[in-house]
Order: sequence, then C-alpha cells, then structure tokens
Amino acid sequence: MKKTLLVCFVFTLLTFSVRAQQLRAGAALRVITPSPLLPISGGIGTPKPATEKKGDLFVRAFVLEKGATRIAIVSVDNLGWPSVLGNKSRALIKSIPPGNVLIGATHTHSGPDAYGFPDQSGKALADLPYLNKCVAQIAEAVEEAVKNLQPASLKIAVGEAKGKIAFNYYAPDLYDPRCGVIQAIASAGASKGKPIVTLVNYAIHPEVIGSARGILSPDLCGPLYDKIESKTGGMAIFMNGAQGGMVTADVRREGGTEANTWEECIRIGELLGDEALRIVSTAPVLENPSVYCASRMIEFPIQSDLMKYIIKNSPLGYKLSSSDNVTTQLNLLNIGPAQILTVPGEALPNIGFYVKRHMNTKYPFLFGLTNDAFGYMLTKVDFNSFKRYDYISRTSLGELTGEIYMEQALKAVAESPKPEQ
Repeated sequence: MKKTLLVCFVFTLLTFSVRAQQLRAGAALRVITPSPLLPISGGIGTPKPATEKKGDLFVRAFVLEKGATRIAIVSVDNLGWPSVLGNKSRALIKSIPPGNVLIGATHTHSGPDAYGFPDQSGKALADLPYLNKCVAQIAEAVEEAVKNLQPASLKIAVGEAKGKIAFNYYAPDLYDPRCGVIQAIASAGASKGKPIVTLVNYAIHPEVIGSARGILSPDLCGPLYDKIESKTGGMAIFMNGAQGGMVTADVRREGGTEANTWEECIRIGELLGDEALRIVSTAPVLENPSVYCASRMIEFPIQSDLMKYIIKNSPLGYKLSSSDNVTTQLNLLNIGPAQILTVPGEALPNIGFYVKRHMNTKYPFLFGLTNDAFGYMLTKVDFNSFKRYDYISRTSLGELTGEIYMEQALKAVAESPKPEQ
C-alpha cells in the first residue's frame, strides 16, 4: 500500500513538474477611446480638436509564461507611450516583474497627447485623468491576460510583406519590408488548435489620416486587428519597428496625390494583416519553446534644446539624472528561435538593419517605441548631415542616441543565451 502511494505521489509530482514547464499564453484588451473625444496629437505642437472617430483605440496585452519566466508584451494605440506612464502601470501589475513588462506604442498620429507637449509658454494640453485611466487599463489588461493563461504552442516566422504597404518618404526604397509574426495557438482544451493571439511586427508610420483632419483613430492598425481577428478568432496585436525618418504608409497615387482616407487605412491594414497570416501560415508548430527575458537600464544625454524643454516642462513628471540624462528600460527576449530587442524611440532603418544583422537568430524582431518614445534615433554620421534630416535631428535627443542604443543592444545580445535553433 505504501509503495502504491509512493508511486502515485511521484507520478503526481512529475505531472506537476511537466505542467509547470509547459509554455502558456494569454491575451486581453481594453478599449481606451476617450469619451467625449479628446484633441489629436500627431507630434510636437498644439493638439487639433477631434470631431469624429474611425475605429476604437485599444490597449492589447499578450502574456507568455514558461516555468518561472513570465513576460507581458503590451501595445497602446497612441503616438508614443513614455516610461513615466509605463512605469505607473508596472507598479500596478503584481503578477509580473517590472523588468518583464514591455509597453509599446503603435504610433498612430490620430490619438490623444500622451507626451504632455508644452507650448512656448510652458502650458500643456494633455488630459491627465485620461492618461491615468489608460495607465490603470494597461495593468488591468495584463492581469486579465495572466488569468487567461493556457497551454500553448507557437508559430514564428519572418518574411517580406508584399504589396503597397510602406515606403520611405525620404528615400523610397530605404525601409525594411520584413514582417515578423508570432502566433500563440491553444494546445489543450476546447479551443485546442485555435490561435490565442497573433503578434505582427512591422515598421511603418500609421499616419494615413494624420492629425490635422479631426478624426480620432487607430489608423491602419484598426483594420489590421479586424482582419486578423476575423480570420483567426484570436486577438491581434501590433508592435512597430524601426520606422524613423520617415517610413510611412504608402498612400501615393499617380500624379503626385495621396489617399489620406479611412478607406486607405482599411486597404493597407487589411493587406498587412493578410500578409502577416500568409507569412506565418507555413511556419512549423513549436510545441514547447523556451522563453528568456533580460532587461537593463540605459542612459541617454539630452543634447537637443527642444527635447530638453519638452521633458522639463511636461506635466507628466519625467525623471532626469543630475546630469540631465534620461534613463530607460531595454529588453531582450528569446522566444523559441526568435530574438526580440526593444527600441525606446523611432530608430532610422539603417539602425534597425544593423542591429538585426548582429542578432543571434534568423528571426529578428525589433519593437520600436517600446518602453519609451524619445523621438528619432539617428547615428552620429546621419545627425544634422542632410537638409532632409533637419526635422528629425531637431526632434532627437542628440547625435549620441543611436550610437548608445546600438552599443547597448548588441551588448545585451552578446550577454544573452542564443535562441533555440
């Protein structure tokens, strides 16, 4: 009898251990469309009044767990999401360590001001109660995604997205056409075999509509969500890439005009959604891939008088060091064969290509505007080098930002284990 009980105990212990090491995935979202509508911010300057909306703004959370490692990937439909807001959400999230929570912005140019941009008099028009509500909703979405965790497998793929989606406004062909996709699929229960969430990583400015037309919108990201969710039944989440200077939506028409309409948002968003699903469709199913997460704090000097003015006069309360440097969180993730690095701003495509080329994987992902949104990130040889770069140099922290980022990102790669092959 004692022997039988011992066998049962050992079997139960082994079963628990296997389950504890099983990859699990969960997802959840919150609608963050302000009601009544708030003014729209497409960047530095006075927000424009909103008179209508096209689609809802969302917070979308994707949580992965393997053994003792649990991570959250969060996407916010906004121009940017500074760390001063992200850290407030991290403090509210009890089930995941702060360093394992990645919060990125889609970079829609048709959402409320989340930076607290001050005007020349120092006055800012950001709606702080709205932003605080979003902070709470981010934490709620993450905690719900944790509650929704279930055994899962993954499909991971990187491939070129075909069709008229993006181009570089400064130099049409200088952009990254690769689209990275991570799809979590339920591996047990009634939903076995069905996608839980599909993550799309692609570099593009969602500015089809723009900020001047009084339309509050997730821009092309809304139709992207709708297309993927209608086809898979699971949640969609979009993480931007290295889209600085200026990788934007390809709305060009013959004759030099542009199609800045909601219908064009639908065309581009649905096309990107279809391409993402095509790219991941033939990827092998990874039954129990590993998950690794590392974070480090990195520091950037503020060399731009304009950026220093914004950071010092914003009502959000940005944290500065005694030397007027800003500090932010850099994450490196290994998910199965994929490797992911976060970018705390809008890195130019050459920075994105360089970093991806030195990552230890055939499946490199860059999550732009993630954990912070410090304007454009240029290399020192690009900074103020061309008249075309005047604006992006002026709205960058300085000429060292890109250099420091690349050094720290590749240091994180060198110090991390290699992803699964």
